[in-house]
Amino acid sequence: MLSAQVERDEPLHLYGPPRLKEYVEQTRRILDMYINYEIQVHTVTEGTVLETSEYAIEAFKLDHTKPCFGYTLREKMRPGIFYPEKALSLGVPKGPQWAKLQGGTPVEGEGGRLVQPHEVLGEPRPGRGFSFVTDTLYSPKIADHVRGVDLLLCEGMFEEALLESAREKKHMTATQAAQVALEGEVEKMGLIHYSPRYNDWELKRLLKEAQEIFPKTFLARDGMAFNIPLKD
Repeated sequence: MLSAQVERDEPLHLYGPPRLKEYVEQTRRILDMYINYEIQVHTVTEGTVLETSEYAIEAFKLDHTKPCFGYTLREKMRPGIFYPEKALSLGVPKGPQWAKLQGGTPVEGEGGRLVQPHEVLGEPRPGRGFSFVTDTLYSPKIADHVRGVDLLLCEGMFEEALLESAREKKHMTATQAAQVALEGEVEKMGLIHYSPRYNDWELKRLLKEAQEIFPKTFLARDGMAFNIPLKD
């Protein structure tokens, strides 16, 4: 919240499990935080928690010692590729009408004929997808919620030798995270929330275990930025 307040005047929307509002208010009170914008807290339940014309965010329950949710953001389908030659052949000259067609609005062509967007556009193109999963016990159901995303950030707290410890604490091993990625047919996965017991050298062991099941795995770090290209 502190980093978000720099030159901010619009409301900050926070989404999370029950008692999030209580946690935010207590934190502000204990730290005596001055915030010059409104905070709106939304209690999350399973299903779509936010939807716009461009994307939708789904929340799904995880199995942990405290209430936790995973989240998947999926962009809506994008218009297909625009073919200028088709527009010209239908009597639509280059100009503002091309933009209307690309935006899904029919326009008038030569001779007063109404030209539909599908006549000058290719097949709709899929949007991008991103999932964030932590903290949780392994469940094959998670794969259904992250299916086909371009990037999955998933907890892999322990190595496989500590599977029983993972179960007791309701966390996943790196191997189980890789299984989620494999079953969910994701593009790539970043391991997060690994145990502080592992130093940088030992983390390579977790990475290796995950990559044996899902090769497109990497260790994600705080502050990393990810570029997810559009699909054509």
